[in-house]
Amino acid sequence: MKFLSLFSALLLVLAVVSAETDYHRPRPPYQCGPLACENGQVCKIVNGQCQCIPSQQLVQDVTLTQKVIGTWTVGSTHYTQYDVVIQNNMNRNIKNIIIDTDSTFKLRQPASANLWNMVMLANGDLVLPSYQPSINAHASYTFGYILVGTPATPANLAIKAIIYE
Repeated sequence: MKFLSLFSALLLVLAVVSAETDYHRPRPPYQCGPLACENGQVCKIVNGQCQCIPSQQLVQDVTLTQKVIGTWTVGSTHYTQYDVVIQNNMNRNIKNIIIDTDSTFKLRQPASANLWNMVMLANGDLVLPSYQPSINAHASYTFGYILVGTPATPANLAIKAIIYE
């Protein structure tokens, strides 16, 4: 019985240490990741070099613009379709962009059919799909989604990280 108690305690300690280690480990696809930059900062990676820049500074590099395409109601449920334009203002191609979502990003179900031209990761972040390997310098890229809820209330989207070629 003593052995079983000791063994259980050891497993518990290992689980806590493992969880703590995973929490502090940078997670792909970010090299500097969300733990490296403070709130109000964005992870910017150029030539493999990571830096945290103030979010306000990022508008010189890239902008996100949301536009209502249409709204409709089925029964008592409201739906709104949005287009989002990612505008690259830099002289470099964007290799990938990681866009943070929150609880306002309530996609109509099934979610996979109501988000296009972006891929949603398990943690809710949005990234470029494999068929769109980059956004060229001074070019734009459009993706869309359909939300459930109050008409014409866009989701809170924020750039978390941006990776340039």
